[in-house]
Amino acid sequence: MVGIIKTMEPKYLLPSLQLVETVFTEWDSPEEGKTVRSLLEEIRAKKYYIPELELIMVDEADEVIGYAMFSRFHLEGKYEDELLILTPVAVKTELQRQHISKDILEYGFEVAKQLGFKAILVEGNPRNYNSRGFLPSYKFGVEAGPNLKLPHPDCLMIKELKEGALDHIKGLVDYSFYEALHEG
Repeated sequence: MVGIIKTMEPKYLLPSLQLVETVFTEWDSPEEGKTVRSLLEEIRAKKYYIPELELIMVDEADEVIGYAMFSRFHLEGKYEDELLILTPVAVKTELQRQHISKDILEYGFEVAKQLGFKAILVEGNPRNYNSRGFLPSYKFGVEAGPNLKLPHPDCLMIKELKEGALDHIKGLVDYSFYEALHEG
């Protein structure tokens, strides 16, 4: 499968939302699909949004088949010019395990580096991210805050884009500034 990686364009805004909601609904539940879609819409509307780091992959029919968003993130109000969070990542269910997300992420790492970001945080299954260079964040002093319910501490990971970047980036991860993630 050879797709084309693109930066978000207006015509892909809605199809990418639909892809993300469908993938998370199929993977987990309709509630999870709606939550992740709401989070995506919220990030697009906030100061954390970086248009150059909302990435998609389209197939030869120009349909969105893969998606990843990197957005600014802060730890206790610090580092938002250095730290990104990767969320969400979605690949059309029937096309998963074909390196689509790998290609999008590697492209995103390069763009993030060029924009001067130093590290990327992600929450997810370590099996999906360790091969991309993500390591458990607690090993670097970036820890889950009290409101984060992780299945395992290793599910919160971080990747340096610049060697030594994590020598000074420390703190607690908290998602409370995302309204979409508040327990309703």
